[in-house]
Amino acid sequence: MYFPSKVNFNHAVEVLHGANAILEMTKHNGNTAPLQPEGIPSPWICHYAKLIRSGGQVLDLACGSGRHARWLAANNWRVNAVDRDATALAGLQQLSNVSTKIADLENDIWPYADHRFDGIVVSRYLHRPLLPRLIESLNAGGVLIYETFMEGNERFGRPKNPDFLLRSNELLEVFFPHLTVIAYQQGEFQEPGPTVMQRICAVSERCNN
Repeated sequence: MYFPSKVNFNHAVEVLHGANAILEMTKHNGNTAPLQPEGIPSPWICHYAKLIRSGGQVLDLACGSGRHARWLAANNWRVNAVDRDATALAGLQQLSNVSTKIADLENDIWPYADHRFDGIVVSRYLHRPLLPRLIESLNAGGVLIYETFMEGNERFGRPKNPDFLLRSNELLEVFFPHLTVIAYQQGEFQEPGPTVMQRICAVSERCNN
């Protein structure tokens, strides 16, 4: 088990590291909930979203069909949902508390250079050049909640390209110097089939200039 020295334990959240780690937050009414049914938001994101300022601005990066944008908006956060797929975004455009943006995050200019967010959520997406942008785009006290595939997942399915697979502890190495880590997890999980994931929740405690 790995405990970074710069972890805020005031939230009484255990930092888990290792294969098949199971968080208490995956339980519902005493039963372990399935982690990733189609269209159901990630329990990791739902659990740590409670740290985001109530009613704050949240960026759902590479949101796809918007399973997290919908959940966040329904819980009264103001959501900026961005993806390159206009068809996927179309289903979000009529929702209150959601604004959408079509952008090719890997080839276009970063579309939020003048924005700061109280929360940023990223699920099952990796484009390494954007990682520093996420740090810059958090308000003081802003919460980053990130989860995606890591090395080892190629044994079970896509993605297999190392460009889309985190290295061991990569999220810690990127965000730990700049943000306060609240929780971290990596390993093999059942979602419902086997998958190898890395997850982090971290908070910005400095003002962005």
